[in-house]
Amino acid sequence: MPVLETIGFDLGHGETAVAKAVVESIDPPEMLEVNNKKVQVTALGWHPDLGYLVGEQALIQVGVTQLDIAFKQKPNADLNYRKTIRHFLETYYNLLQKSKQLEGEEKSHFFVGCPSGWSKRDRQEYQTICKAAGITRLSVVPESRAAFMQAKEAGKLDYDKLKSAVLIIDIGSSTTDFTLVKSLHEIPLDFGSNTLGAFLIDKAIFERTVANYEDTALLKWVFEEYPHHKARCLLASRKAKEDYFSNEQVYSHPQSFARGFESINEQIYFIPQVNKAVMTEILNQPLTELDGKSWIESFRESVIEAKETLAEQGITPKVLLMTGGASRMHFTRQICEEIFPEPATQVRPDPEPERCIALGLARVGRWDLRAEAFKKEVDQRFDSQKLKSIIERHIPELIELLIKPLSQGLIDNAVKPSLQDWRMNKIRTLGDLETRMKQQAQAWIKNDSLGKNGTESARQIVKNQSITWFNSKIQPELSVETDPICQKYQIPRSSLRFEEGIDPDVVNPEISVGDAILADTVLLIVNIVIGGGTVGGIIALILTGHLTWPLLVIYGISVLAAGVEITRSKTQEAIKTKLDIPSWSRQFLLNDNKINSTCEQMKPELEKVFREQLLENQEAFDELINKVGRELKKALNAKAQEAVILIQ
Repeated sequence: MPVLETIGFDLGHGETAVAKAVVESIDPPEMLEVNNKKVQVTALGWHPDLGYLVGEQALIQVGVTQLDIAFKQKPNADLNYRKTIRHFLETYYNLLQKSKQLEGEEKSHFFVGCPSGWSKRDRQEYQTICKAAGITRLSVVPESRAAFMQAKEAGKLDYDKLKSAVLIIDIGSSTTDFTLVKSLHEIPLDFGSNTLGAFLIDKAIFERTVANYEDTALLKWVFEEYPHHKARCLLASRKAKEDYFSNEQVYSHPQSFARGFESINEQIYFIPQVNKAVMTEILNQPLTELDGKSWIESFRESVIEAKETLAEQGITPKVLLMTGGASRMHFTRQICEEIFPEPATQVRPDPEPERCIALGLARVGRWDLRAEAFKKEVDQRFDSQKLKSIIERHIPELIELLIKPLSQGLIDNAVKPSLQDWRMNKIRTLGDLETRMKQQAQAWIKNDSLGKNGTESARQIVKNQSITWFNSKIQPELSVETDPICQKYQIPRSSLRFEEGIDPDVVNPEISVGDAILADTVLLIVNIVIGGGTVGGIIALILTGHLTWPLLVIYGISVLAAGVEITRSKTQEAIKTKLDIPSWSRQFLLNDNKINSTCEQMKPELEKVFREQLLENQEAFDELINKVGRELKKALNAKAQEAVILIQ
């Protein structure tokens, strides 16, 4: 059964949010509601009559006898932890189905987030724990991917930035994760034990409130005997923290406080309160969980370490994305901007960090499914045999494109210069002239540099004509197949086109697809022209039809040995090897006009010889068809790989 929707499930240490994206659509994902809220506190409560409750209901429902909060952690063997995760997901899933917000079962694919620092094994184990909730299709993916995808889809990253290095800092309740995304691949930056989470600030506020309570011993006894009250008071401490960072300006006054509130009973009230002075003290106090460092000191050191780690690899991120609910703490942005200053790096906090990961997870899921289908369709549409058939059908047109410029190039770079040297008496016999022509022809064909008087080299001619051939013959046929695919996945048609032919600058320079295809074509043509005897045949044609026999007629020579008559062919050979025509007569025989007219008369014959030589080498062209077909297949797959980032 096909998946119709992807569900982004952001089960956070502090909050939980869920979003849904329709697979066959590019509309933005929508947030789903539980208990009439799009974002819930991560809490699981047990009520003797109502069963398991989640979020706000677990906190406010009278009669809850057990309450768990902040229970997300790396997978372990603790049975209570596994049971809590399973019941939380199971309850959430049932509520979403009951409210008809899900298709459910195999039509819905859940994508659950995890810290990017978790290993592949951790992800697999966490996936097993989550699937125990009865969700048929479920995958665990790094939250950094979700943040990256959400930024991309929200238009915060243009194509150049998508292809460059992007650093993602996810400041969560339990951890702070650093992830480098380079060329679309995420690379977690591992700084050892990661316990730098905003929950430590909640805990510090909680402990400060307990210490300042009029009867600390009583409060500690209540928390020990009734753990669910402690959980509620921790949440009240978190509420005070969130209110403070939402309105720092207001609470900068000494008499103004952000407060939380929890009523334990009619006599005991827990009221955490913070303002600027209190928060400054908390952020700078040493914490056991951070090896005696303060929260703000530890965060600064982590950001510096991230920069140094990237610098060792020669990487400066173009964008620094900040996400996670705790990224709302303004001082974290200030530290990031100080350590990664503009214009080299742009620091971009997410405006809705509490929703960012859920929306991003839904997008990641949809993108994964659509990208995989897209690459599979391109691969199936262009099997090797189909590409070979397209190339083979247009080989005669490639030959026609090559004949005229190669013929003209041979005249300009071998025939004409050699005739001019012979006229100037730099070459003795016509046999020497033939040798010189062959040498210059082969040098021109093999050399990559410009020819005589700035003319193109043979290799450049083959390359340019091959590009013209590809643009005018091969590309249009490919486009007939690729354009519908691009339309189906709603990406630009140019995504699968070689808009400038097979020029290597058009595709990823690291792939060098264009060079590979052109190199095969050039090598084949050069081998045919040199190895197939084309040069020798052409030189013989020139000397026989346009120079040797006319000289014989002019000099009236038919007998060269005493009283011995020889044949025409022997006469031609004798003239080539023996006859050293005087320099004064050479000027007469081959003036500039004569050389030019002779070369013009040669062209049709040269073109005929080139055509025959190229058409006769079917075996060599079969090899070219196979090679170019393989390279073109690689090129299309590479283009498809590049294009997937454009899929929404």
